[in-house]
Amino acid sequence: MPKMFHYRQRCIGCNACVEIAYNRWRMSKKDGKAVLLGGKDKKGIYQVELDYDEVDENKRAAEACPVKVIQILE
Repeated sequence: MPKMFHYRQRCIGCNACVEIAYNRWRMSKKDGKAVLLGGKDKKGIYQVELDYDEVDENKRAAEACPVKVIQILE
């Protein structure tokens, strides 16, 4: 299964990921950064396994991220 990684500490809170892939992303009201829904924190890097039908929209979200803190490995 494809995995997605989010380097949250470097997130600038631009909201692009939320607009493109709302089923996997939300904005935190505490710090204004993106939150990877279902992501598990491993040393500051949030990880989640994606269903194959989620990959395309999350790839678009990763491409839209201005600081490139989203990575997908298939």
